[in-house]
Amino acid sequence: VQLQASGGGLVQTGGSLRLSCSASGRTNDIYYVGWFRQAPGKDREFVARVTWNGGRTVYADSVKGRFTISRHNYENTVSLQMDSLNIEDTAVYFCAADPQGNLAYPYWGQGTQVTVSS
Repeated sequence: VQLQASGGGLVQTGGSLRLSCSASGRTNDIYYVGWFRQAPGKDREFVARVTWNGGRTVYADSVKGRFTISRHNYENTVSLQMDSLNIEDTAVYFCAADPQGNLAYPYWGQGTQVTVSS
């Protein structure tokens, strides 16, 4: 499975961005697609995940109610709509795929930078 993340950029506090993760290869093997982020000097943290088939979602408490993860069946993509962004959301965002459903993500895309300015 190959993953390509896109959509990062610079936005002001309170603004919105939409990230996209495009999957290719053995996409039928995917169980979860997740978004993670890593801010400077901090550990990578979970943001949200969605089941590849069925679209069930889980969110980190820090983004619940502000971010929406969606699976787009015909495009083999997963989007992350980010609203009401704040400075603490500044990070490099990564998408990852889990084929086993055990929350081990062996497949990762390159990161995309999200910067929220005041």
